[in-house]
Amino acid sequence: MSPGKKSALLIFLILLADQVLKIWVKTHLEIGQEIHLLGNLGVLHFIENNGMAFGMEMGGKPGKLILSIFRIIAVIGIGWFLSSLISKKASLGLILSVSAIMAGAIGNIIDSAFYGVIFSESFNQPAILFPPGGGYSSFLHGRVVDMFYFPIINTHWPQWSPIKPGESFVFFRPVFNLADSAITCGVMAIVLFQKRMFRDLS
Repeated sequence: MSPGKKSALLIFLILLADQVLKIWVKTHLEIGQEIHLLGNLGVLHFIENNGMAFGMEMGGKPGKLILSIFRIIAVIGIGWFLSSLISKKASLGLILSVSAIMAGAIGNIIDSAFYGVIFSESFNQPAILFPPGGGYSSFLHGRVVDMFYFPIINTHWPQWSPIKPGESFVFFRPVFNLADSAITCGVMAIVLFQKRMFRDLS
């Protein structure tokens, strides 16, 4: 299988898994509901956010629209870069890492672009796909579905600590999705193996 086909297959598999999981969560859970997978260490915790990866926000509807447009432009740029890597016969590791980043970005764009149009709200009940009265928002104003939560350390700062004495401390606090994970893994692989990946391009 050529590098280009491997790239396309990886993007397809990540998008398929990401969207199947998100649609299942949307149609089976209400916001705030959770399913414990690894006791208290791993939780499927359904939330939605208007912003970037790991629940970070960008204020209001104008910010949401700007972020959605930025994502689309970024994906176009990543796609161009990926195409050039394939044509230059770059390292397969680099091609697949960029492919994972692109798939993750597309996965979250799908939420932002279409989920507000095709789903009802998820408050107090699971969402309905293609509700008779229309979706909860407009094109490019949908919310991104997050569900993975791993509070591996859940304790309190000691009273003598100069930082937030007595307050709760949770690690890892952000709730994220499979698309976020693909982006993170792709970026981390490039950072860790950049010398090997970019050696043939220099």
